[in-house]
Amino acid sequence: METEKVEHNELIATRRAPGDNWVLVEEFNDDTIYPTITDALEAYFQLTGKPCHFRLEPLNSKLFAIEEIEEEIYTPPPKTFNIYGE
Repeated sequence: METEKVEHNELIATRRAPGDNWVLVEEFNDDTIYPTITDALEAYFQLTGKPCHFRLEPLNSKLFAIEEIEEEIYTPPPKTFNIYGE
């Protein structure tokens, strides 16, 4: 089977008003309010220890970690035809 890489965006932090304050999502059990996005990214990296790319969605005040997942591509078997009906 063939595989392809698919991007998965995992929500890791949300912005808290006022200003540029960030809070990690509940799954990290960290109630700290980080004063900058850089501090929030550093905290995420320290908690998980895995290097990854990040995506910022500024209009929705969300920060995502981008993970590449390999998924198998299903290829159906070729159709066969029997013109004699057997």
